[in-house]
Amino acid sequence: MTNLKLSEDTFNLKKINKYATLMTLGNGYIGLRGTHEENYFNQKRGFYVAGIYNYSEAGEPEEIVNLPDVVGHEIEIDGQVFSSLTGKKLSYDRTLHMDRGEVITRYLWEREDGLRLQFAFHRLVAKHDLHVIASKVMITSMNRDVTVKLRTGIDAQQTNHGRQHVKEKHVQVHEEKYLQGTYETTNSGQTITLFSACAYSHDCPVNFFAKNRQLLSESVISLGEDESFQLEKFTTVETSNDGDVSGSRDIGLEKVKHLTAQGYDEILKQSARAWKQFWDANRIEIHSPNPMDQKAIDFAQYHLEIMTPKHSNNISIGAKGLTGEGYKGHVFWDSEIFMLPYHLYNDPEVARQLLEYRYQRMPEAKNLATEHGYHGAQFPWESARTGKEETPKYAAINIRTGERQKVASALAEHHIVADIAFAVLHYYRGTGDEDFMKEKGLEMLVETSKFWLSRAEEVDGRLQLLGVIGPDEYTEFIDNNAYTNYMVHYTVQETLDLLRGVDSENQQQIKEMENFLDRLYLPEVNADNLIPQDDTFLNKPIIDLAPYKQQQGSQSILLDYSRTEVNEMQILKQADVVMLLFLLPDLFSRDVVEANYRYYEARTIHDSSLSKAIHAILAMRCGHKTTAYQFFQEACLIDLGPNPHSSDDGIHAASLGSIWLALFNFLNLNFTGERFKIDPVLPDTWTYFKFPFSYRGRRIVVEVSDQNLKLSNVYGKPIGVEVGGNSYQLTDYIEIPLPQIVT
Repeated sequence: MTNLKLSEDTFNLKKINKYATLMTLGNGYIGLRGTHEENYFNQKRGFYVAGIYNYSEAGEPEEIVNLPDVVGHEIEIDGQVFSSLTGKKLSYDRTLHMDRGEVITRYLWEREDGLRLQFAFHRLVAKHDLHVIASKVMITSMNRDVTVKLRTGIDAQQTNHGRQHVKEKHVQVHEEKYLQGTYETTNSGQTITLFSACAYSHDCPVNFFAKNRQLLSESVISLGEDESFQLEKFTTVETSNDGDVSGSRDIGLEKVKHLTAQGYDEILKQSARAWKQFWDANRIEIHSPNPMDQKAIDFAQYHLEIMTPKHSNNISIGAKGLTGEGYKGHVFWDSEIFMLPYHLYNDPEVARQLLEYRYQRMPEAKNLATEHGYHGAQFPWESARTGKEETPKYAAINIRTGERQKVASALAEHHIVADIAFAVLHYYRGTGDEDFMKEKGLEMLVETSKFWLSRAEEVDGRLQLLGVIGPDEYTEFIDNNAYTNYMVHYTVQETLDLLRGVDSENQQQIKEMENFLDRLYLPEVNADNLIPQDDTFLNKPIIDLAPYKQQQGSQSILLDYSRTEVNEMQILKQADVVMLLFLLPDLFSRDVVEANYRYYEARTIHDSSLSKAIHAILAMRCGHKTTAYQFFQEACLIDLGPNPHSSDDGIHAASLGSIWLALFNFLNLNFTGERFKIDPVLPDTWTYFKFPFSYRGRRIVVEVSDQNLKLSNVYGKPIGVEVGGNSYQLTDYIEIPLPQIVT
């Protein structure tokens, strides 16, 4: 497939960790940062397995564990440790091939004395086999004899920013070839077994040694002029999360033997075949004069695929996927609101699994509610392995005061409870999955409703939600956040409607919910068509935000004002009321949507990566196509833009989900049971747009060109479609001239 590439043609030490993130390889089970094989002082290696978490000491939150490194190589050239920073690179190219899930680095290097070596490093994480990593190193001496020493293996010196999370249980070399390292997390008690082996193109002496938490093999090769050497390396990983580990040694050993016999190229072929199936079924196509549009959605789909643990319903997606240690690998509302929709409309079984992750942690959610004096289920703001609240209690130290500020999210950012309920309802509407709703979904909705009924307080004869934090995290501990109140009302109302439709003996509960809905305070639209973000926001002072909007994403305003000061001004970190209007588009008239979009965007710094694409959607709905496209393009640059440190600690996973959401919403799809309405509104410069999606057992492909709208029903029952006020029955394929549907 063409153009499914991300490349850098200049080695830049400042961007080394950004590109390590961008060029991560993975398959939903493994995440392997795209670091260089050779070491650099500031390079952050990362090898993660979904669901492997640990806490370093009591009271600390669990974090995703950086496992022993298996891709690093120490290279010596004529007895000197090699670094590409010495000498000079005569050519350099490093490319992530997203079409087949492979990173290739090539460069021609010249030493000070004129020795020239050609290096080629290949690496993959297998898509067809979740447990496999393979790599290939090729070194060619271009102009003279040279001696090369290569040292690689399993390096358990890796840490999470200095925190050591695994201890050695067993290390061994089998049959003078196969390395085994078995490790256990220090407190969560999870076991990880790695097997690794190398195959060499030349007969050469190989020595093994274990020291200082490293189990390594060392080979020495003498190369003549114009002679090449190749080392292939194969690694398998099994963990206690996979089930019974009693036979993992025999399984791992046999597997690594089989991989070594297959060779790198055969493994790549099988993995590439699996990737081709993915892209053939799911790739979105954009014909635009700006190549970044296509690259960004390719990049988003690639990472959404490699970060998602499709193999298990006991694991969800962290805010950084499996690309780094940012946010400690924790799961936020990002998973349900920004990433689950992608899977719902592409692979709904995965969306169900993400909800089942929450369902399995209902006991902890109920315990959390009880601890805080509430009923029902209170899902934590940050979740990991167990479902307990994992939000750190304190933020970084204020170096001017020497004090730590408490993190408020766990105490008040309760909208996540409504967000998860919303996702359950969204999934049910998109699939009609009655079994899920009967077995799990309705229980989740009822328990989250119970939480809100107990969370509300009576003030002046109305039920109010006090002391909350909405999506705008620059505004803390406020009363009646519009997003929260309306989302609560919507999810409780929908739950009530479902309860009325089933045989329910608990009429008292239904009455309590009806009373709650009648009395819950909903911020009303004022004379200026504005929805108050909370009880006090519209009365706060306004400052000039232009300088901060020019530094979006940097949180530069916190250099000039304290959090307390920011809290008392009309300043938004991200979409809040705008987020509400995005999720519940039918609540308010177009005039109200327009007025609130304009008002709140002017006060939004977009310091969160979750903000830009959502504003793009609202701008498009309001008819501001140029502004919408600008926001979309800016969202595409959150990871892919020029900032050298934008993604050092991991990808902005929810931002990638929101890029897809923007494109999905540009189609103006409206689903109602067994039919849908479509009214595409696209950037004027796009001449062709192809977008596949799934809905209730069907796979539908939309194609929009200068002249026509084409709809294909790839598989599934016929479905009713409304286009431009006309109704059609989509059985296989329909084509409608575009002038008929211009609005």
